Amino acid sequence: MTLPDQLQLNAAATLPVEAVFSKLGTSSAGLSSGEAARRLSEFGRNEITDRQTSAFSVLLRQLNNPFLILLVCTAILSIFLHDSSDAYIILCIVVLSVGLSFISEYRSERAVADLRARVRPKALVLRDGQHTEINGAELVPGDVAYLNVGDIVPADMRLLEVRGLECDESALTGEALPQAKTAAVSTGQEQSVTRSCCAYSGTIVKDGVGAGVVVATGAAAQYGSIAQQLMSEGPQTAFELGLRNFSLLLVRVTVVLTSCTFAINVLLHHSLVESLLFALSIAIGLTPQLLPAIVTVSLSYGARVLAKRGVIVKRLVSIEDLGNVQVLFTDKTGTLTEGRVRFRGAFDRMGAPSDEGIVLGIVCSDVVVENGHVLHGNAIDMALRDAAGDTPIATASGYRVIDREPFSYDRQMMSVLADAPNGERLLISKGAPEGVLLRCAGVDDNVRQLIDRETGNGNRVIALASRSAPGLTHIGADDEQGLQITALLSFADQPKADARASIDRLRQLNVALKILTGDNPQVAQSICRQIDIPVRGVLTGPQIAAMSDEQLRSALDGTDIFARVTPDQKSRIIRLQRAAGVDVGYLGDGINDAVALHDADVGISVDSAVDVAKDAATIVLLEKDLDVLADGVMEGRRIFANTTKYVLMGTSSNFGNMFSAAGASLFLRFLPMLPSQILLNNLLYDVSEMSIPTDNVDEEQLQRPAHWDQAFIRRLWSFSVRSPRFSTLPRSP
Repeated sequence: MTLPDQLQLNAAATLPVEAVFSKLGTSSAGLSSGEAARRLSEFGRNEITDRQTSAFSVLLRQLNNPFLILLVCTAILSIFLHDSSDAYIILCIVVLSVGLSFISEYRSERAVADLRARVRPKALVLRDGQHTEINGAELVPGDVAYLNVGDIVPADMRLLEVRGLECDESALTGEALPQAKTAAVSTGQEQSVTRSCCAYSGTIVKDGVGAGVVVATGAAAQYGSIAQQLMSEGPQTAFELGLRNFSLLLVRVTVVLTSCTFAINVLLHHSLVESLLFALSIAIGLTPQLLPAIVTVSLSYGARVLAKRGVIVKRLVSIEDLGNVQVLFTDKTGTLTEGRVRFRGAFDRMGAPSDEGIVLGIVCSDVVVENGHVLHGNAIDMALRDAAGDTPIATASGYRVIDREPFSYDRQMMSVLADAPNGERLLISKGAPEGVLLRCAGVDDNVRQLIDRETGNGNRVIALASRSAPGLTHIGADDEQGLQITALLSFADQPKADARASIDRLRQLNVALKILTGDNPQVAQSICRQIDIPVRGVLTGPQIAAMSDEQLRSALDGTDIFARVTPDQKSRIIRLQRAAGVDVGYLGDGINDAVALHDADVGISVDSAVDVAKDAATIVLLEKDLDVLADGVMEGRRIFANTTKYVLMGTSSNFGNMFSAAGASLFLRFLPMLPSQILLNNLLYDVSEMSIPTDNVDEEQLQRPAHWDQAFIRRLWSFSVRSPRFSTLPRSP
């Protein structure tokens, strides 16, 4: 038997239960302890091997910098030329820079690891024919496990039996509402990311109970397969690429100028050793020795500022990338919306408010009430009760429920048989309009128009129908016929109260906001209309799947909503947007967001996110708030502006001075400056610039993203060579 993977789980969804048992070598009685131990040894623990936060890996990240390599090479050359004092000074600068950056990043990584750490979930399974509670990490393929309200599903499972089971799969699919589950075999025609007869690792049981056979654990589960894609380091961000390209430019200029200086001095019959020493002094003079330290101090200061605002920065360079973001992709639920379903209203067939619809909706529900207290229920029913008030609830309590037919995915509805306070026996059905309308004797066009109106406004519509049922004592699916529409119930996930102000602030900062969601496009468009987000175009997952990379890349600029997208499609959109030369940020908190977070210039998650999303992100918000994110953008731009100040002041001055010194050496019989003199001169100047990280920035520099402009730097160097006074101007007090 091989380790089951996600493909096998999808296959299991289309097989009868006995066939699934046969393939897994198990039965409804579960596994014996001995067999479970053997499988645990064969398949491994039901855990995800995260990319661990190690001091060594963080340290290596700091050393991967061409500029630091140039400084180290210069120090080594100084030692060979018996100029050890210069070498020690340079090495001290390197150690200071690397040390500051290492400490800040390692602390941030550990802070996120602490946020992510939590108690291992338990799992109730059948072992040796008895119900046994075990550590969820010890589950193996073939175990029969049980699910209850509030449980985190510990592994991918093929459901065997359910009773009102609903799972919150928003982390996988982006759907705001819990998904009803069934034990019936899937037909293979479901278009959802998940199957109705399967429970997926990492999702949450919101209502009901169920039992299933474990099909995939650990890395073989859907949660694990996504986590495995995140083991490698993410692609270099725009700021890292810009800093690396600038460092390489500086290296090339240094090599060319020092080589020419050495060669010309040798041709002029200067001492070979003196010529080499002078070439070394030119190399030292050209390099802004404190650039790594200035960058690190700036980023560390910014990280402390953001930490006070509830933002944890895992990688320091992400702060500047956040400031340079041009397009921010975000999910919808919990970011633009409250992440909670609310009841909007009940309408009769003519569109008038319907109190009867509210009452019958409360009667036809799976909410469990004991001693007047609601124990649990699905999101729709709970939202209805919360909004109903005491009178409808009291009226509903006058109905006596005799029998019920639970919700099933195939029927997309549930029904109850109840006696009304007037003694009439009613069959009441409630569910998706497409399911309920099929079982009605006749449907007015007005009803369909009402449904279209509500769905067009981004609301979730639940249809309520009933008929008189005298003499019935039990009901089944066959009795759900000849119904009459009683009311339509409308629900919505409302926009956040402060979402519009936060989006306006991002717009003023010239950050374009685009939506990536697994929800339907009508809902996304409605939310955007309510908070004044302009929508130029909408693409759905199936449309994206049919497009080539070139077609999708050309469509990105004119599209603001990407709906019904899969995790792979999210990642594809992010990569193509980056390939177009745009700095991209992505805000997400679900399993389905993890790969996109990994691929963006800046991956942003929240404290309440699933572990794999927090691990993939480089910035973690303690609160899912776009206004806090705007603060981060402002801080990133301030840091980038101050870093640029140092680069322009330091390198232009150094370049002009060293070019002048190299030219002077052609006419002098002695070295114009010794390496130690040049190094001391640069250090005195650079130390005076250590206050730059806390400097103020002009308001206009904060209004739009900024990027490394090497063409401007080259022009500035050229001007500093032609204007000797300009080369010394930055050194003025």
